[in-house]
Amino acid sequence: MTVIVVMGVSGSGKTTVGTALAERLDVDYAEADTFHPKANIDKMSSGHPLNDEDRQPWLEAIATWISDHQCSGGVVTSSALKYRYRDILRSGGKVWFLHLHGDRDLLADRMKTRSGHFMPVSLLDSQLADLEPLRPDESGLVADIAKKPEEIVDTALSAFKDR
Repeated sequence: MTVIVVMGVSGSGKTTVGTALAERLDVDYAEADTFHPKANIDKMSSGHPLNDEDRQPWLEAIATWISDHQCSGGVVTSSALKYRYRDILRSGGKVWFLHLHGDRDLLADRMKTRSGHFMPVSLLDSQLADLEPLRPDESGLVADIAKKPEEIVDTALSAFKDR
């Protein structure tokens, strides 16, 4: 079975959309932030962006989760900023990407208003600079985060079922 990876920069709504998708599909859900080693969280909390070396064990842990859910399906969030990172996730098995994409100002506003998250708004630009859009050879959909989460979920489910 295919695992859905809800991807995008911080503030794009991955958790909101991901949990709704998992509920509608009646599959397991995993929040990628829980796979980060403490050192990564500390680094981001102090305003420093992660590099490829920092992200490697995190991406491998998510790929393991994807592998463990190939029979049952699942939904997992991940920034999945670069094609290379998505390759690591694909190493876990069949995936379908839902890329939540939006305007920088909207993303920054969302980040400013949420509470209890370690990612400061100051790191948004570094994520946007690293972001590589889905390529034609990647299975998935790009969704505009200006739409309501329910609309995004409905559109995503329709595209996922029609793939």
